[in-house]
Amino acid sequence: MNHPMSSEARARVVFLDRSTLPAGTELREFAFPHELVVYGNTPASAVAERIADAEVVITNKVPIGRTALEAAKKLRVIGVAATGFDNIDVDACNEKGVTVSNIRNYATSTVPEHTFALILALRRSLLDYRDSVRAGRWQDSGQFCYFDHPIKDLSGAVLGIVGDGALGQAVGALGRAFGMEVRFSAYKGTRGMGPLYTPFEEIMRSSDIITLHSPLTPSTRNMIGAAEFGLMERRPLLINTARGGLVDETALVDALRSGRISGAGFDVVTVEPPRDDHPFAQARDLPNFILTPHVAWASEQATQTLADQLIENINLAWAGTPRHVVS
Repeated sequence: MNHPMSSEARARVVFLDRSTLPAGTELREFAFPHELVVYGNTPASAVAERIADAEVVITNKVPIGRTALEAAKKLRVIGVAATGFDNIDVDACNEKGVTVSNIRNYATSTVPEHTFALILALRRSLLDYRDSVRAGRWQDSGQFCYFDHPIKDLSGAVLGIVGDGALGQAVGALGRAFGMEVRFSAYKGTRGMGPLYTPFEEIMRSSDIITLHSPLTPSTRNMIGAAEFGLMERRPLLINTARGGLVDETALVDALRSGRISGAGFDVVTVEPPRDDHPFAQARDLPNFILTPHVAWASEQATQTLADQLIENINLAWAGTPRHVVS
């Protein structure tokens, strides 16, 4: 979209799933006359009706497909309140001249910090000790401390990072600050990426902690499965704050139960929320498994940065100078 849109009339802006942002996150005013219609969430069956008269649509996770787009005759801008945009039929948007903008580089503190929260909690058996103190174990021990659960330092441990984008690099910087040996993985199945990268199989084999910061693509889906767990000679921790689907979830539970890994911390699942028959439902009570509800991105600071960027993306698109356009 190359031309600014008329500001004489009030544009209808529809936010399809406001509840996917914390209530305390402020949505600042747009720079153009508008009418804002906010829905907490929107079922797929209601999308076409709710965006039919909209000129601007905001969505985080609600899918917007070709059928709904064809009915939205006035639509000009879609602001995605997230980095991922696989819920949008971008091809159909391009055909209709609808600008789609996403959020970028807003989580470079919150996701790495959550990653290390999971690592530290598992590496130092933090939850086990908290629970045992609550159960009275300290009083029963009769001394100033007790040693029921393993505690391991991060200093000197090998941190294998799969994904070398902004988040992976930020995780690496934190790892170095802890005194860890940081290694970035080459792409699975590739060689010759240069001395800055360690072959994927070697990352699996030699790491004390493996953390994932890759997008989910056909080439990365289930990139860690039974075969990769079989390579993990050092019984590492496996951390995933990136995308559900990077790890074969059934194989992960098997690896936890069999002791092929020493623990896992996940913030993402293939189906969110996971159903009762999901493999992770079998692992929720394992002491070496921590599952958080896709909140690594959701610090107060990061969500406000996201919201501010979202508003500015829409303002710029409305003015005919879009940024962060996806294709």
